[in-house]
Amino acid sequence: MSMPQVHLDDETLARLDNLREEDEEYDELITELINIYEANEMTLFHSGDEI
Repeated sequence: MSMPQVHLDDETLARLDNLREEDEEYDELITELINIYEANEMTLFHSGDEI
């Protein structure tokens, strides 16, 4: 499966460059950010269940 193409402004690219580790590809970084987002979303979703 290929990643969809997106167009980012220079500020967003600079922010992504600051997050990249060594020769990490943008798609690897984006996948990692999505995984973090989904993990946080699941944590927030389930945290309300424990009342």
